[in-house]
Amino acid sequence: SILKIVALKPCANSLPYSAAVRSCLGSRVQVQVRSRSSQSGSGSGVNVFDRQMKRRQRDWASSLSNATQFEYVREEVGARVADRVYDVARTFPLALDLGCGRSFIAEHLTTDVVEQLYLTDVSSNCLSRLRDGGIPSRCVLADEEFLPFKDDTFDLVLSGMSLHWVWRVLKPDGAFIAALPGGDSLFELRCSLHLLTVDTDELQVHYPGIMELLTDLQAMGESNCAWNRRSLLHRDTILAAAAVYKEMYGNPDGSVPATFDILYMIGWKPHGSQAKPAKRGSANVSFRDLSKISPKPSETS
Repeated sequence: SILKIVALKPCANSLPYSAAVRSCLGSRVQVQVRSRSSQSGSGSGVNVFDRQMKRRQRDWASSLSNATQFEYVREEVGARVADRVYDVARTFPLALDLGCGRSFIAEHLTTDVVEQLYLTDVSSNCLSRLRDGGIPSRCVLADEEFLPFKDDTFDLVLSGMSLHWVWRVLKPDGAFIAALPGGDSLFELRCSLHLLTVDTDELQVHYPGIMELLTDLQAMGESNCAWNRRSLLHRDTILAAAAVYKEMYGNPDGSVPATFDILYMIGWKPHGSQAKPAKRGSANVSFRDLSKISPKPSETS
């Protein structure tokens, strides 16, 4: 079983707890112990990650006195995710920010695009360090994989490198805008969204050496949390890895690069009002005929 603690508290610039606000919360806003198989979205999937370890990593990282020194990747990704919200010609009444951290996305948003915002994170330390924003908001301490919200609640779900089970809480015709590590990660979710657009960015950071890279990853709260992780790496292993890393990727000045491959996606939960492709075979013009189309006189003048 999984111990899930969900706490609700006001954020800066928050709204009172009205009946309307409470209506989006499920009956699970309390301390709960529930079996993993009963959680929405978990199904019969393989249990790969230690979520309690990830919470402890995030808590430790956010408690560092110099924590802001290691947030450069999330800062950059948060700004780019927010920029994609402004690309959508719509104002979203209610939005959810998953794994908000120190409100890396929310600080770039205004009420022109989001009227009210819920901020969630698995780390209570992260929520205690939220920066003030211009949007009425609420903070919810919750594991992103076990969200304590009713189905079809949010008009917009945002995720900056903290993407898990979001489908259930998104309204029909609601938008999902996220950034996540590249590759074929979470291809099942990408297949379930309609009108999906995916683009890729590369963020390259240069470090003095591999130890500085590992130190920063740990301070970001991004250490390995797989159940089969090794408790520690031997010194000889790290030194060997450092030598190989520098030999293969080292710069002339002695530094080494680290490339973060970030996927950005925008998708919509299906709804009857959305545009749909025409039926196969319904076209009355062949692509072979396109070359025969002559431009209008006004287009050549």
